[in-house]
This record gives sequence, structure tokens and C-alpha cells, in this order.
Amino acid sequence: MDLIQIYQCFCDRTRLRILNLLAQSPLCVCHFQEVLGEPQVKISKHLGYLKERDMVVAERQQNWMIYSLPRKRAPELEANLKCLQDCVQNDPVFKRDLKALAKLRSSCCEPAGILASLESRRAGS
Repeated sequence: MDLIQIYQCFCDRTRLRILNLLAQSPLCVCHFQEVLGEPQVKISKHLGYLKERDMVVAERQQNWMIYSLPRKRAPELEANLKCLQDCVQNDPVFKRDLKALAKLRSSCCEPAGILASLESRRAGS
């Protein structure tokens, strides 16, 4: 994977927020809308941008399109995702996103079985 491609994806705050959330678990567009407080069209546009560059993958599960980080990641992508995780620890926006995600996951009518099965498959890889 080309470093320029990675950094082009990283140069937008919304895409960074999406990648940071996906580092926690697979999510559907409605989750991003709720956590980021952004319209569906903006979220979909950024997810499409990331997908075209192999930064995220999408899998249809019943009525939901579930996005996740690729199971097999190029070393350059893995290193930069780890760096992102380290760098956002004290950023209030990213901290708020993670808090909102935790709240959403505990109270949402998410496709729970679907996300749980994707998470377990991801952990087994």
C-alpha cells in the first residue's frame, strides 16, 4: 500500500474519526451518523473514498452495509492506524466519539448478532 494513499485518507478529520471508530469494531452507516453527528451522504462519501483506497471493506448483512478495517492490512496501514490510535488519546473530539460509540452500543437496536459475529471472525483472523 502506498504511503501517499494512506496520508491522503488521513488528511481529513471525518475520515480519521471513521477509521478511529472502525479500530474499535465494525459499524454500519447509521452508527457513524449517530456518533459523528453527520448526514448519511457525507458519511457514505467518506466511506466510499476509504473503500476505493482499500482502507475499509464493506459487507452486506441483511439490511445493513457493515464497514470494517481490512482483516489483512499492509504493514504501512497497520503502523499508521496504530499511530492514529496513539495520537488521538487526548483529543476531545475523538474521546467524545468513543464515548458516544460505547453509549450507542449499550443502548442501540444495532444489528447486534451481525456485529458480534463479524467481531468474532475479525478477532479469529
